[in-house]
Amino acid sequence: MSNLFKKVAVFTDIHVGLKGNSLVHNQDCESFIDWFIETAQKNNCETGIFMGDFHHHRNTLNIVTMDFSIRILEKLGKAFDNFYFFPGNHDLFYKDKRDIHSVEFAKYIPGITVIPNPTTIKNVTLCPWLVKDEWKHLCKKGGKYVFGHFELPNFLMNAQIRMPNHNEIQVENFSNYDLGFSGHFHKRQNHKNMHYIGNAFPHNYSDAWDDERGMMMLEWDGEIEYKTWPDQPTFRTLNLSTLIDQAETILKPKQHLKVTMDIDISFEEASFIKENFMNTYNLRELSLIASRKDLDSYTENNDQSVIQSVDEIVSSEIINIDSEKYDNNTLLSIYNSL
Repeated sequence: MSNLFKKVAVFTDIHVGLKGNSLVHNQDCESFIDWFIETAQKNNCETGIFMGDFHHHRNTLNIVTMDFSIRILEKLGKAFDNFYFFPGNHDLFYKDKRDIHSVEFAKYIPGITVIPNPTTIKNVTLCPWLVKDEWKHLCKKGGKYVFGHFELPNFLMNAQIRMPNHNEIQVENFSNYDLGFSGHFHKRQNHKNMHYIGNAFPHNYSDAWDDERGMMMLEWDGEIEYKTWPDQPTFRTLNLSTLIDQAETILKPKQHLKVTMDIDISFEEASFIKENFMNTYNLRELSLIASRKDLDSYTENNDQSVIQSVDEIVSSEIINIDSEKYDNNTLLSIYNSL
């Protein structure tokens, strides 16, 4: 039996349409794809795999975002002998079934093979977001490699939060496979034989100071090789004193920064620093935030509500919505994912 691939290039969780169908984010997605294809071809990868969460919004698809999606998929279809593609949870209209997903149209694009259900091809299993008890059959099957969009307990969902154990699917259930690879959790990590390869590029401040994102390559029976996209947007949180002292080594184009003001400066000085750094280093964002000490001092003589962050205000309003048509927790989850 021949193998599914000689050498495969893999990426996951690109989330086209993120940040309210941001044009900048969608342009980043297409630029990433151009780099992914170029890197794969330079390294003689004839096969490609995408492991889920191509789109971000599960129940709507913006026309401009659709334009980016079609162009990206056409590029991937042309670049590889075979490109396998399966949906993640963000691609599904219903969380608990795969009847409708936002990338169904990809099956009409030459070179793209959409995998709508767990499928084994030549000793390799390709697995979209699992529903109900599918994992029990999948894990019993076994094989050489498994590629999926799994939600396994005890892995980090981001730098700080670990996935709780609900006593269902476990990493140990994949012991019948030589190696497993997954999307879904954006932080690159591995335990036993399962590897979360990391998302395409950093998306928000949950990814601050963690730039190990990009793509993975694997030669059959070979070693895992990771490549980080050198032109990716990055996120940083730091103190103003550190920023001033180490600007030349920290700052780079496309960067987002949240800077805590740990030194006393005037409004004019703060405005100058922000404008100067934004222009000099071609930053995308530089937010100056009052230190906790300053906030505590301020609230001694002021109403706490007046210094709430925008996120706190919006979250509070969502929680207090009184409607039979909308679920408050669902709305809050949608807002927090933006």
